[in-house]
Amino acid sequence: MASDNKNLESQRREENGVVYFDRGERKGYDRYAIQTHFVEVGEDASELIRKYVLPISQPGDCVAITAKVMAMCTGNVKKMEDVKLGFFAKLMAKHANINSTGVGMHEPYKLQLVIDMVGLPRVLLAAFVSAITRPFGIKGLFYKICGHGVAGIDGFYFRSSFERYKTLALINPENPVELSNEMTANTGIPVVIMDANDIDQNQLGKCDTFPLTDEQIQDALGDNPCGQGDEMTPIILIRPKKA
Repeated sequence: MASDNKNLESQRREENGVVYFDRGERKGYDRYAIQTHFVEVGEDASELIRKYVLPISQPGDCVAITAKVMAMCTGNVKKMEDVKLGFFAKLMAKHANINSTGVGMHEPYKLQLVIDMVGLPRVLLAAFVSAITRPFGIKGLFYKICGHGVAGIDGFYFRSSFERYKTLALINPENPVELSNEMTANTGIPVVIMDANDIDQNQLGKCDTFPLTDEQIQDALGDNPCGQGDEMTPIILIRPKKA
């Protein structure tokens, strides 16, 4: 992620024992990046909201939570030691572009995980199409052809500030709407799950009662107010400004 999107010390606030960063107003919404502890595999996402959001929330607020945290909470992860590195992953990773927003296919273990998920023929096709279209400025076809949520795989991140993420891959949950509804029912605050970085803000799923449209969600979160991954601010409280 870009270094200019970090949470700043001047934005730091504390209220009722909760630390958060005031990320300012954007298109009619105030956004607060809420700091949590390092979320481990199997933790209760609803409990995170109860602990870190409810003490500072107000009527009309809603919450965006990152796909990375949801992967940890649901156990939708893969350990590097469980991925058997093969010939094609080693070979193809040497020719892949480096992704500045995270770990791309230049990481052989991530590429092997993709092969395991979608099959070698699809990956070879995706790599071929990507290679012949890249000179024309066409990007993202590798992930589109692979499908199956491959673009949402995070982790195996050798530059991570956390040792945990260097040997763990996080895969987006398959039932984001159901998870959002469950968290909303448990906490009383509407939830949307986002897979975001400084380039794209992909909405995975929102609860049935979420008060914002898809367009309004993009308006509020288009600048990725979660900031840097090592700052542990995976929850954004969205507060519509009063007219």
